[in-house]
Amino acid sequence: MKTKKNITWMVLVALFSLTENPLAAQTENNEFAFEQVKSNTMENQAKLVVKEFLTAVQHGDHETLGALLHPEVEWSQPGNNRFSGIKQSSAEVFQMVGGMFKRSENTLALTHVKAITVNGNEVACLVHWEAAQPVGATLNVDNIDVYTVENGKIVKVNVFSADLAQEDHFWGK
Repeated sequence: MKTKKNITWMVLVALFSLTENPLAAQTENNEFAFEQVKSNTMENQAKLVVKEFLTAVQHGDHETLGALLHPEVEWSQPGNNRFSGIKQSSAEVFQMVGGMFKRSENTLALTHVKAITVNGNEVACLVHWEAAQPVGATLNVDNIDVYTVENGKIVKVNVFSADLAQEDHFWGK
């Protein structure tokens, strides 16, 4: 009888070792869930920062814009016009935007935020810009802006224009 019990225990131990350890699976699932929560938190924070930034752009809230842009933000503005190129600081970005407002006689406006999508700490936005010049030139263009957010600040921006020729013509050299 004792031998039968020993064999039964050995079979049970062997079977248990061949099956997944339910505690290990639970731990892996908890780690996965924690990573998902951490990722979702990062994505939510990035999205909130960009939403606040775009709202500040629409309202001309310079204080909020300055608070959300990292001082060493890298901003890539497309095209072949007076504002195109890489800006290496928030000061250079504000200088560029100030020039855009001057060139457009203060008519430059972010009229629509059509979509905001998130992947990790990057946020892509489909936005629409409009502006006019006294000489009759108009700007009416969609852009896709991709923002990278770290520690609650925008550290990098890549702007993609749906119509670079229109932007280059409007902004000039």
